[in-house]
Amino acid sequence: MVKQNCYKYQLAAGLCLIAILGIIYYYFFSAFSAKDTTQYVYIDADDNIDSVYHKLYPIAKSSSFAAFRTIVRHSKYKDHVRTGRYAIKPGMGAFKLFRHLKNGQQEPVSLTVPSVRTVDDLANELSKHLMLSSAEIASALKDEATCQKYGYDTATIECMFIPNTYDIYWNCSLNKLLSRMQKESKAFWTPDRTSKAAALKLSPNEVITLASIVDEETANNAEKPMIAGMYYNRLMVRNAKYPDGMPLQADPTIKFAWKQFALKRIYHNLLRIQSPYNTYVNPGLPPGPIRIPSVAGIDAVLNMVHHDYLYMCAKEDFSGTHNFARTYDEHLKNAARYSAALNSRGIK
Repeated sequence: MVKQNCYKYQLAAGLCLIAILGIIYYYFFSAFSAKDTTQYVYIDADDNIDSVYHKLYPIAKSSSFAAFRTIVRHSKYKDHVRTGRYAIKPGMGAFKLFRHLKNGQQEPVSLTVPSVRTVDDLANELSKHLMLSSAEIASALKDEATCQKYGYDTATIECMFIPNTYDIYWNCSLNKLLSRMQKESKAFWTPDRTSKAAALKLSPNEVITLASIVDEETANNAEKPMIAGMYYNRLMVRNAKYPDGMPLQADPTIKFAWKQFALKRIYHNLLRIQSPYNTYVNPGLPPGPIRIPSVAGIDAVLNMVHHDYLYMCAKEDFSGTHNFARTYDEHLKNAARYSAALNSRGIK
């Protein structure tokens, strides 16, 4: 009888322990999120424990949210909230989430450097994926001392941004962002690319500047090496008429100088602008890129087609490709056909 009662007590105690463990598991270790997909919480420098709760509440199951608050009450987390982008995956419990938040175990973002025209555009696009503000990024890229720190100036700093996708932490500092871009730029310029640039007697920055013009001329990657070759021929011209080299006369640089990128036609009055980016007046390359060029554009310069064309004009069929010419007279005929096509469509 005594043994029977002892067994009953042990069974009851065992059942109670199982129940307690079940409750603990349910509250602290079962899925915190009520969602079926991974959710992300962004905690910035202005957040405190109350705003963290506010961000977690719409995601959490009520039981797990209560458990999370219980853990926080028995920790020092509320006094040491850490910034970052944190993933709440299906099945992740309140305790594991708390550890990630407490230890700063965040998930990186996939940051794509965009092929955009201006520093302001670049700053705006980067800030959409980082804790940094667009004003903070733009201010740094327009500051001569900051640019010089990374080996550039305010005209060439965009050369440091290679348009690829990188895993980076959302809350990275401005210094870490720029250091990472510098590191990726150095990795991009492999011995093969560097030797090709040297063979052309161009620096990496000059290659990128030329590539930015090529990219503005066409979105047709197949034609970019031809266009690169044409502009390179102009750079190399040295004769009585052009002792300092033939002007590139690149229409996209005029658009950049005026900051009027929607222009369809470049009229003579637009060519009078006093700007180092006016390649109708100034021989050689402009002081820096007129956009962040694509990798295809950069490689098109490094692998340009070597030919003897000096002129090009958009085709009158509006295919996005060009007619190339060796002489100015031939070029004028091509230009006349294109101008007539614009007029027929009422494009001004």
